[in-house]
Amino acid sequence: MSSAKFDIVVYGATGFTGQLVAEYLTQRYKSDHALKWAMAGRSLGKLKSVRDAIGAPGNTALIVADASDAASLKAMAEQTMSVITTVGPYQLYGEELLAACVATGTDYFDLCGEPIWMRQMIDKYEAAAKESGARIVLSCGYDSVPFELGTFFVQEEAKRVFGAPAPRVKGRVRDMRGTLSGGTAASAKATFDAVAKDLSLVAILNDHFALTPGFTGPKQPKGNRAAFEEDLQSWAAPFTMALINTRNVHRSNMLMGFPYGQDFVYDEMVLTGPGEKGEANAKLVMAANAGKTGPDAPKPGEGPSKEERENGLFDLLYVAIAPDGRMVRAGVTGDRDPGYGSTSKMISECAICMLRDTTDVAAGFWTPGAAMQHKLIKRLVENAGLTFAVEK
Repeated sequence: MSSAKFDIVVYGATGFTGQLVAEYLTQRYKSDHALKWAMAGRSLGKLKSVRDAIGAPGNTALIVADASDAASLKAMAEQTMSVITTVGPYQLYGEELLAACVATGTDYFDLCGEPIWMRQMIDKYEAAAKESGARIVLSCGYDSVPFELGTFFVQEEAKRVFGAPAPRVKGRVRDMRGTLSGGTAASAKATFDAVAKDLSLVAILNDHFALTPGFTGPKQPKGNRAAFEEDLQSWAAPFTMALINTRNVHRSNMLMGFPYGQDFVYDEMVLTGPGEKGEANAKLVMAANAGKTGPDAPKPGEGPSKEERENGLFDLLYVAIAPDGRMVRAGVTGDRDPGYGSTSKMISECAICMLRDTTDVAAGFWTPGAAMQHKLIKRLVENAGLTFAVEK
């Protein structure tokens, strides 16, 4: 692939999130003349208007490729070292491109939060990816980069303080401002539709170890109801994205050779505060969760204004608990709304990190955290507005 014309192709560049990825590359890497990238989508006319709207150079390459035309996807993959795809739901539009990247040995990065589809793709294409040299990196956005890396980061501190990784880590959302992405809502709906058609998929959806083929760890907390957490002195409510993030954290642990141990327990919740107010807020979070995939959910291609994206943020707490009850804490923050502003920066930096900093990562299916570890944290801190900090 070293003879490829491009380093990165942004596929879906005319969509809401794809346009933000292209805009980030345009702005952040405008003086980086070594980075060769292109925009791809179904319509040449729309690609031209997006190129002009985001201020990309007039000579930015444009590629016409369509999810329903396998030949066009293969032709696109053959021209580049890597593809960033924002075209979801992936279970509806993703497999042809993933297969093209596997066939051509091209690195692939997506924003997938669909555990059933991910497991199906791992089972179907992992051997071929290892053979062709393709590195297939799933879930490179808010699901699940900060959660994977937050766990990794707090475990590094646990090793320093306890002398060993912690068998128990809690991931807690302290603050999150921003709207759910239309793509995320559509992915959830597509997952529920798939399960309704084939009830055997329920077992995959409910399995915390759905993304660790051949390995099943200990029983995990369900995290499906509000509860008061004594150790954090706060009420906690279910977190909708735990369904994908917890699976990716366990997959990361497996891919890295179980540095957290094979008895590792991990869960995610939203902290809502102490007392009666905290309890009431926890119930409000549960009610809001129910509406996130309903008829009022945002549609793919819809999203928040620039002002809303820039006023958004996320603040995550990681607590690693030693067997003797000692705790270490770490915080992970992002300076944009998670679903769009931060996500577009994260997936871009994942692709560039793999391209430049972790070229020796083996072929196959990866989580970003397991593949790139400290090097990805460094990039996200330097370029993408994230922070990782040990807390007292």
